[in-house]
Amino acid sequence: MRVGVPREVKVHEYRVGLVPAAVRELVAHGHEVLVESGAGAGIGFDDEAYRAAGAAIAADAGEVFASAELLVKVKEPQPGEWARLRPGQVLFAYLHLAPDPAQARGLMESGVTAIAYETVTDARGGLPLLAPMSEVAGRMAVQVGARCLEKEMGGAGILLGGVPGVPGAQVVILGGGVVGANAARIAHGMRARVTVLDRAPAALHALDVEFNGMVDTLFATRDAIERAVVEADLLIGAVLVPGAEAPRLVSRDLVRRMRPGSVIVDVAIDQGGCVETSRPTTHAEPTYVEEGVVHYCVTNMPGAVARTSAVALNNATLPFVLQIADRGWRGAAAADPHLARGINVHAGRLVHPAVAAALGQAPLPLEAALGA
Repeated sequence: MRVGVPREVKVHEYRVGLVPAAVRELVAHGHEVLVESGAGAGIGFDDEAYRAAGAAIAADAGEVFASAELLVKVKEPQPGEWARLRPGQVLFAYLHLAPDPAQARGLMESGVTAIAYETVTDARGGLPLLAPMSEVAGRMAVQVGARCLEKEMGGAGILLGGVPGVPGAQVVILGGGVVGANAARIAHGMRARVTVLDRAPAALHALDVEFNGMVDTLFATRDAIERAVVEADLLIGAVLVPGAEAPRLVSRDLVRRMRPGSVIVDVAIDQGGCVETSRPTTHAEPTYVEEGVVHYCVTNMPGAVARTSAVALNNATLPFVLQIADRGWRGAAAADPHLARGINVHAGRLVHPAVAAALGQAPLPLEAALGA
């Protein structure tokens, strides 16, 4: 199979769909890999590194899109890329379609088969291709939140970890999954006061055991969320419903009741955000102030640490890329139900039930897509 890797075009996105080590594995399996010139340059992988791994180098994205049977990307295709997709082609990338009807329409009109990293599952019910970036985003959320609390960023001028005689910031984390747990580890390590809210007793129990009671855990009732949010110096939105829009847990009125100069880092923004006042931002303009609160809502947070993120992502995606390349997407999905759950779009129809429901459409049954 010919596998194509275009350069990412989203603002300040330097990650790459395949790093040279992954290319070498695909070539060893007998596949061709075509990489757009400069695709990995932003994180230190130049064209010569790809050539040494066995890839051919394309002069531009048009050549990659025109000839690849399987396109491996990081972020969702941008409007200029939709028109280059074609029927029979397979796209493997993060898509986050539920809050993005325009992209969904673009993919459906292209006729491409689009497989989303974020809805591929594993035997434990986890999301193995989302987890590495969730780990990065969770850790980054505290890092950027601490910076936003500084006065010149519009924050209240609070040091996250405090000093002797002055308490550290109150960090409230909505969601105790991969993002929330990683955020808690970094915030606790920086000596902040940390509270995590979740509706899964097992997640709260695991965090309580891990931190030996040094992190507060609360069952996420409306009352508990309200009381925690108004006391937060740094609020981190870390909720996820696979494939669907994030639930809105924090209203504008509740944001208005937060202390001036508080900070919200809404990691859930890729799925629409869990705070009513959240709207997508970029690494070029990452923050804005609304209701007196600093908001950081960058939709590709891990892109800021692109080298770490790209390698971590490839570690997770490579086995699935090999499956698709070795067997074809239908054969790979038929053999692996966890990969099959990643199919979001096929032949002009939405396939994943949660995505289809979020966009108000009837899904194409997976069996119909696989049997077409």
